[in-house]
Amino acid sequence: MFSRILLCARGEIALRIIRACKELGIATVAAYSEADADSIYLEFADEKICIGPGPSEQSYLNIPAIISAAEVADVEAIHPGYGFLSEVSRFAEVCRSCNLEFIGPSAKAMDLMGDKVKAREIAIAAGVPVVPGSKGAVPTGEEAVKIARQVGYPVLVKAGMGGGGRGMRVAHNDMSLLNCFAVAGAEAEAAFGSKEVYIEKYVSGARHVEIQLLGDHHGNVIHLGDRDCSLQRRHQKLIEEAPSPALDKQLREKLGESAIAIAKAVEYYGAGTVEFLVDATGGYYFIEMNCRIQVEHPVTEMVTGVDILREQLRIASGERLSLRQEDVKISGVAIECRINAEDPVSFQPTPGKITRYYAPGGPGVRVDSHAYCGFTISPTYDSLVSKLIVHRRNRREAITCMQRALEEYIIEGIKTTIPLYQGIFGHSAFLSGRVDTKFVEDVLDNGGFPGTGDDEAEEPEADEDDS
Repeated sequence: MFSRILLCARGEIALRIIRACKELGIATVAAYSEADADSIYLEFADEKICIGPGPSEQSYLNIPAIISAAEVADVEAIHPGYGFLSEVSRFAEVCRSCNLEFIGPSAKAMDLMGDKVKAREIAIAAGVPVVPGSKGAVPTGEEAVKIARQVGYPVLVKAGMGGGGRGMRVAHNDMSLLNCFAVAGAEAEAAFGSKEVYIEKYVSGARHVEIQLLGDHHGNVIHLGDRDCSLQRRHQKLIEEAPSPALDKQLREKLGESAIAIAKAVEYYGAGTVEFLVDATGGYYFIEMNCRIQVEHPVTEMVTGVDILREQLRIASGERLSLRQEDVKISGVAIECRINAEDPVSFQPTPGKITRYYAPGGPGVRVDSHAYCGFTISPTYDSLVSKLIVHRRNRREAITCMQRALEEYIIEGIKTTIPLYQGIFGHSAFLSGRVDTKFVEDVLDNGGFPGTGDDEAEEPEADEDDS
């Protein structure tokens, strides 16, 4: 096991990594930017090193500065968290060439899965269904139109590299496709350095379901069940739930087996997630693999009892997985809300100083956050304030627990998305589990949620095991 590591992460995930390290007896050195000098996680790291000004290019994306900090701090490994350099294969290669372990998968696995075109080819070779579309990158708008007419509109134009909804556009006809092709290519080039895009059939009425994986350096790969991430806006996840309320036992097993097959095909080790679309008929399609810890990992931790960060650290140090597939048991239901510093109606970021802060608590409630009263949410980085997670015996109890926790949560001085979530958790379609990836946008387009628009709050439907 490592004795000392460097974090080039920030916010709540930096604090989460520090907590896992403390329980494993690993000393932590936090690499931070000038904009994060007042962050609470710096109080809990054993040491801290400033790596540059606020802009990411000069700090959290500055590979020479991070490597220099690691060498000065005399650490054995670097944890990238999520975002920033967490899926940059070149960074992993530089770390290992400097005798620093990169806490993540191999550069080869990141390259294969980071290129969405290659990832599709690997999934097909592994016998995993993919969404109908182009066989590879599409060079011109005219070629994109030919493919779209073959698979049928609507289609999705997607960046070959990267993710997070950037470089992604839905087209419903030839004219809109030509426009989407140009816009998505420009977005992809600006965000990921490559304007390569490909075409997929847009699967309407689908749910977004993902499988959490763990693999070690000894060829062992297991999955920790599924998460439903269908509650999204513009391809950005808002709410995650484990397990998915839409899967039966047979489909759940197929997704798990498919995820493991893809991971083994690229000799994957570390924590990772394979994402799928599941249509209304039970058909499923591989979308992509995220080669890092996910924002939504806590819901899986809650229902399995597995500390994913702890396992990730153990794996990176060369240890074998601490559990087998048959050891993984799912207990209850967990739900996570991403609390962002955004206007709940316009979704515009609302950076600023938090003047009052009180986090909810009580049975079944977990809050992962770096926020506190007096902390300033910077406009430099993403707007995530916290992750509010609940875990109860069944979905009905989890929903009522989340409703109570959202009511308790006090954040003043900035606007947050709490009112939006209160509306969603009072909507009849969500309460009954009848949602897809367009649910949030469709409701917003038709007047909004309770507290911001339509539909009166209702009681969640009882689960089968409710008395």
